[in-house]
Amino acid sequence: MVNQVLLYAASFFLFAWGFSHLIPTKSVVQGFGEISVDNKRIIIMEWITEGVALIFSALVISAVAFIGHTTIISKTVCRIFFAMLNVLSIVSLFTGFKINFLPFKLCPIIFTTSSILILLGIYV
Repeated sequence: MVNQVLLYAASFFLFAWGFSHLIPTKSVVQGFGEISVDNKRIIIMEWITEGVALIFSALVISAVAFIGHTTIISKTVCRIFFAMLNVLSIVSLFTGFKINFLPFKLCPIIFTTSSILILLGIYV
């Protein structure tokens, strides 16, 4: 039961953070000022891609919590997501964390917290 709660908590953080990427996409692009149409499309694509990736990650972890965390496949899936989230956290530390805007500084914290919850969810 505790395992499921930990996995669902990680899923919640990932889903909420993914969804929060989708909402401000237009204002983020406008914040760059006058840039080419191609650059605007790239920014839109990247913001939507990260948001959707986080939402689907949340759905997969929720499925693992629902189906069961004890199988080899479930544990392997969780370990892969643990690794992915930590890679994203490292990338965020070296890029977005240096920006003087709080949501960018939250990325590595949310990614690392979610990864730890996933790890605890399969081992506790």
